[in-house]
Amino acid sequence: MAAGRCSVSPLPLPLSLLLLASTAAALSPRDSASRELKQLGGLWSFRADRSPSREQGFEEKWFSGAAETGPVIDMPVPASYNDITQDPNLKNFIGWVWYENEVWVPRCWISPEAGKRVVLYVGSAHYFAVVWVNGIQVAFHEGGHLPFEADITKIIQSSPSLQHRITIAVNNTLTPYTLPPGKIEYMTDTKRYPRGYFVQIIQFDFFNYAGIHRPVLLYTTPNVYIEDVTVVTDVVGVTGFINYKVSISGSTHFTLSLTLRDHRGQVVASIIDGPPFGELKLLDPNLWWPYLMHENPGYLYNLEVHMKSKNDNTLYEDFYTLPVGIRKVQVTKTQFLINGKPFYFHGVNKHEDSDMRGKGLDWSVIIKDFNLLRWLGANSFRTSHYPYAEEIMDLCDKYGIVVIDECPGVGIKNPLSFGNKSLAHHLAVMKELVHRDKNRPSVVMWSVANEPASALPQADHYFKTLIASTKAMDPTRPVTFVTDTDYETDKGVQYTDVICVNSYFSWYHDSGHLEIIQLQLANQFENWYKKYQKPIIQSEYGADTIAGLHSDPPVMFTEEYQRAVLQEYFKMFDEKRKDYLIGELIWNFADFMTAQSVTRVDGNKKGIFTRQRQPKMAAFILRDRYWKLANEARNISQRFYCQFQNEEQDICQRDEKTCAAKPSFQ
Repeated sequence: MAAGRCSVSPLPLPLSLLLLASTAAALSPRDSASRELKQLGGLWSFRADRSPSREQGFEEKWFSGAAETGPVIDMPVPASYNDITQDPNLKNFIGWVWYENEVWVPRCWISPEAGKRVVLYVGSAHYFAVVWVNGIQVAFHEGGHLPFEADITKIIQSSPSLQHRITIAVNNTLTPYTLPPGKIEYMTDTKRYPRGYFVQIIQFDFFNYAGIHRPVLLYTTPNVYIEDVTVVTDVVGVTGFINYKVSISGSTHFTLSLTLRDHRGQVVASIIDGPPFGELKLLDPNLWWPYLMHENPGYLYNLEVHMKSKNDNTLYEDFYTLPVGIRKVQVTKTQFLINGKPFYFHGVNKHEDSDMRGKGLDWSVIIKDFNLLRWLGANSFRTSHYPYAEEIMDLCDKYGIVVIDECPGVGIKNPLSFGNKSLAHHLAVMKELVHRDKNRPSVVMWSVANEPASALPQADHYFKTLIASTKAMDPTRPVTFVTDTDYETDKGVQYTDVICVNSYFSWYHDSGHLEIIQLQLANQFENWYKKYQKPIIQSEYGADTIAGLHSDPPVMFTEEYQRAVLQEYFKMFDEKRKDYLIGELIWNFADFMTAQSVTRVDGNKKGIFTRQRQPKMAAFILRDRYWKLANEARNISQRFYCQFQNEEQDICQRDEKTCAAKPSFQ
């Protein structure tokens, strides 16, 4: 430890706080004949606790009314708070911030005669979150990327007013035991730093955005309600199977009916007054296929679940509709199969990141990104390095974009982060993630970590336990983690089903030497496969590129160098995909923000698009490759693609084969 520094990671929660565990959200909130939603997005009152201890808000009970205890500002929800103001101290703030909103609840929701529950749902708040309603604590949640909820019925029913105050305190402090981990380092040299000065140390390369990142809403259910629905699909010959399990809360006496409808609304299977678990069978179903693997990708049925229960002469009915895609995933020594056919991942790594909003959910950015993915010919992405919003995952299901679903296990470098405390939390996070995304056809594989220090001796037990637990929760999907450790020393890959490896040849080492890429990449693939006999995905590769910077011959940071790096990788990809290479995911889809450092000029520039989603030269190179890969995998119909811009029509006129490989979408 350098002189004048003290590495400490204090518990970021006041000891006086009641750690009321909130419930991980089981079902995505949806409108139905029995359920109503009220979105609470918009402007909330906001205040950062700038006290040295960061505990002033708890000591002064800001949850009783933050606006009454000091100055507040308007803050949009959902959004990261870091880039909203002109205050540099707020941009890099570490500690508690407080959000407050006054909301009206319809009278018909809370009358006892209505027989309804009212639930407060938070899509995500980074990282620790504490929630109060009318000054009463209702929830505590740890983890910045998954939803949680709390039943607030009794609190709002006991209030004489229909207007209720919701307060959410959020803390982005990271410790060796959080996911992702980090630590607080206090600078004790008072000749160089003010007293009490500290910084957050992280081991991951993206900005630690904070705030309420996803929608906050209220929703209702009947007092007896559908708590959870689990579906597992299978395909045997020309028959599709949907195994289901429905959980009901509030009563053990109920009847259950399930109806499966196709995209036209026609009933294709049903069970009337059936058990809470069973099987639906379809002859010659429309299977869920990935984008570019079928003319009708992303086919979804709607499973309508209808529950009736009579308690104390009161009839309760609940309706919930779940989109269902019928598909089957298998892994061999050399292939990844979807519905029995080889699938090759040609896609991207992404981030939830954009100007001003940070990690805040924004529909314009989401739809722009999906349009670019399909323009690119990408059939897949990894949720690097945390679970993405449910709204994004819904579109993956709809569009047929295949997902490697990754938990926030990034930056696990410190031996402290491999202990029992960290493992227990990691297991809990995976449980929440699997519970949230278990029914999604787009999710074909779980990733439990990215670039951990998997050569440490502790990594063996850690990943053996973590992967075994994940497989026990979901035996239908393969499990991986992404490694950058040498094949000879890695302790965790032995437990995975697919090897995902990151490498940046000619960038972080042998910088500028394009001529070594193919040799080093070939040795990487051959060594991993020889040792483990498992299929391999190149899960990251790339080069930082400043848009508009050019040089010939190529030099680092120019668009020409990024193009040359990709082309060298492509040559070896084409060799190894004949054998055991099952995918390639570029790093990164778009430039993104990072912490400031001498190696990062306004963020990470490895994107093939700028942060504003404008293409660099590499985007066109990658697009040409991905469409050719799609064309090799399947002879796409001639009716596809020629509905783009004049530029696209020119491509079609010049190259009929290229045209035939590219589909239309509107």
